[in-house]
Amino acid sequence: MNTHSPEPDDQYDDPGILDDHPHTPDTNALPEPPHPINWNLLSAQDLEAELLELNRWVDWLRHTYGLPASVIPPYWHRHPELLWELSALHLHWLCAYDPEQNGSAPLGWHRDFADARHRLRDWVTASGTRLDRDRPTRQTTWPGEEPQPTHDETVITDRDADFVQHVIDQVNERQAAEDAFYASLDDRIDPATDEVRDDVLGPEGG
Repeated sequence: MNTHSPEPDDQYDDPGILDDHPHTPDTNALPEPPHPINWNLLSAQDLEAELLELNRWVDWLRHTYGLPASVIPPYWHRHPELLWELSALHLHWLCAYDPEQNGSAPLGWHRDFADARHRLRDWVTASGTRLDRDRPTRQTTWPGEEPQPTHDETVITDRDADFVQHVIDQVNERQAAEDAFYASLDDRIDPATDEVRDDVLGPEGG
């Protein structure tokens, strides 16, 4: 199990980690074949790698196609709806430009890219994130639920610095969840047999 938690003063203080080749997507950064990414299930280590890779690709995309902040805003990484949409678009791009793919696949990707831009505009409008300001996407409170907290807008002064801090926070949070999970397994292991006992509840069981 990976116990390393990234710190701001090691790999993240090198600007190159954000933008090694700002206008060229690195198709070899992740050695595995293209596969759907379930952001809810990634390990801390994989979460870090996927966030950095998606960030590089999104930066290439917005520069290559001259996309405005109404399609891809600076703080897209802080809005799950944008993260999932851009992740799906990235996967589609990787598949379309795979050397083994049919020659017409890139045209299909551009057709779907046009649809995705409409959805991205809708997400950005609904979330309220802008070029120079951001706030968390507002949530609708259903009857019987606790009211959602209100958030003031944040002025965006350094997007890259915020992205780095966001990655650190997300990786640390995911690592803490992994550590808690494995600790709960340790509590359920029978020291005599090394088997997991069903009659012992972990921390979540009270």
